[in-house]
Amino acid sequence: MQIESILIKNFMMMSFDEWTVASREEIFKETAIILVNDSHGQVIGGITADNPEEILAVGVIPIDRLYEGEKDWEDYSMILATDEQERIIGCLKQEELAFALYRHFKEEACYFKSVLSSLPLEVSMIDESGKTCFLNDQVLKIHGIKREEVMDYDLKDLYHGCHLNTLLNEMDKKVVMKVTDDRKGAYIQTNVLQSDRLIGAIQLYWKAEEIEKIAMNLDRFKNLSTDFQAIVDASYDVIYVSDGTGMTLHASSACEDLWGYKSEELIGKSIYKLEEMGVFYPSVTRQVLEKKQKVQVFQTTKKGRRLVCIGTPIKDEKGNIIRVVNASRDITEENHLRMELEEMRLLTEGYKQQLSQLKGLEMESESFILKSERMEGVMTLARKVAEVDSTILIQGESGVGKEVIASYIHRKSERKDEPFIKVNCGAIPENLLESELFGYEKGAFTGASKTGKPGLFELANNGTIFLDEIGEIPLALQVKLLRVLQEMEFTRIGGTKPISVNVRIIAATNRNLQEEMKKGNFREDLYYRLNVVPLFIPPLRERKDDILALTLHFIQNFNEKFQTCKTFSPAVLDLFQTYAWAGNVRELQNMIERLIVTADAPIIDIEHLPDSLMDGKDLPAVHVTDIIPIKEAIHLVESQLLLLAKKKYGTTIKIAEVLEVNQSTVSRKLKKVSI
Repeated sequence: MQIESILIKNFMMMSFDEWTVASREEIFKETAIILVNDSHGQVIGGITADNPEEILAVGVIPIDRLYEGEKDWEDYSMILATDEQERIIGCLKQEELAFALYRHFKEEACYFKSVLSSLPLEVSMIDESGKTCFLNDQVLKIHGIKREEVMDYDLKDLYHGCHLNTLLNEMDKKVVMKVTDDRKGAYIQTNVLQSDRLIGAIQLYWKAEEIEKIAMNLDRFKNLSTDFQAIVDASYDVIYVSDGTGMTLHASSACEDLWGYKSEELIGKSIYKLEEMGVFYPSVTRQVLEKKQKVQVFQTTKKGRRLVCIGTPIKDEKGNIIRVVNASRDITEENHLRMELEEMRLLTEGYKQQLSQLKGLEMESESFILKSERMEGVMTLARKVAEVDSTILIQGESGVGKEVIASYIHRKSERKDEPFIKVNCGAIPENLLESELFGYEKGAFTGASKTGKPGLFELANNGTIFLDEIGEIPLALQVKLLRVLQEMEFTRIGGTKPISVNVRIIAATNRNLQEEMKKGNFREDLYYRLNVVPLFIPPLRERKDDILALTLHFIQNFNEKFQTCKTFSPAVLDLFQTYAWAGNVRELQNMIERLIVTADAPIIDIEHLPDSLMDGKDLPAVHVTDIIPIKEAIHLVESQLLLLAKKKYGTTIKIAEVLEVNQSTVSRKLKKVSI
């Protein structure tokens, strides 16, 4: 409640003589309080309607001082509040003011207690006598203290080696920062002063693990910053970063060579001002901010250098530009640029030749064909986790090779000589899955074996069990699986005696288990038990570097299997690398086997591919791999185009439209090449 809201506005001032002769009843119909002044106009008292015969003592206090805890108003029955110009703006009784001040300071105390309780650390306070007077919610929760029991606790009992009460002897401000005697945490302590009077002391306490987390995060960000700076400074290009207003935030050290300014001379300056100074022109950052999209410009610097600059906007979730990142390269020396382009062309050509001859990379005598950095990272992690017994959750789309990775981890582990049991949880009916996994005792249900049956967990004892499609397990069975993970024991169906096992669990799924948890289809506690070491296998479309290596590997395998000697044309290999492969490696393998088995030609070309692989694809580019007469080359290209067009469109009318020739020309040429 604000004091302003209870100030009485309807008051009247009159002299004592006027009051004595006034019609009091009429006055109090319109006025709540009468202020009586003397012959000099000074207020000498106040009269209220409930006691019109008594003149009450009056005090005048500026309204902005009413909350300061001044004692002046305690001497008066009525208080006049004034504004900054000392004009009376209202009056109120002493009890009204006291009530308002009580409400104000109570709300203020609750506010500060709420602030202290919301802090993510333990806050404790003692009063001037050393008695515990406040513990925030964190302390109450961690130590199991009820709020009404706060004053019964000594902080020495809660915090090992706490000497907060020693600060009560300090009359000057003092701050103590120290690690606790048991080294389980650290605290900051300080005495609390009010108007040079000691009123208590306060302590903030952190647990050691929280401090370690903060320190580790600081180190991580420091290392990231150092790495970023090293990468940017090592770049041949100038890397230039500004905020969403065009203010320069970062410029790599190469800017001194191109613009003649050190990075520290540019940081903090607006790109509009730098453009006006002629440091560079035009400003790519300005154009990015104006067009709100990626921009490429040719730029002239103050030193006369010619640059090609690419500016890229970085946007927040609302689409607002928060950063602009520019990369500027010096193209003043055209010869130097042409040499770089020629080197790039030769390097690219070398990569193409290397890829065309690549038969696959076999890692550690295993059939892992890979070339991409992402899959090398997956295999590096797989080798690491094979050395320990941690539970692993392998995630990835169908056909990416989750079972292959699981088998590899088992063979490289210390359990390699023990069983490796594979279970496809999605292929076993729900009513049979429990008995398959955990087994059953004799007579457990109708049709049960008379001798009972051990489950797959028992068969995998001392080895590894691979639970593929773990997301298909019903909720009721997830509870039993969770117990195996926690206790390494279970009970057969119809049994009463728990069976202990020593087994490593590797699970796999193509589902998003976090989404399944939100839907209530998968237990959260089971997910975190399985996801100790997450291992994600990216889909084939996201690691195109592996497609060619896998293709050549499968071609060789199927040629050996079917006693053939078939190859694939460069156009087919190029198309393979642009196809999405929804079935991933499994789909690629099946496609190659199908083509080698069904195609009659020794070279498998575009016309041999199924329509599903060609859907949405443009006609392939012409590939020249050797020198031949031009007429022969033209004939080959025409034949290839006609074959593709005939296969894709069927009618001569549509073929003529696509190839942009007359229908008669198409008919003649089709007969010529016997199509």
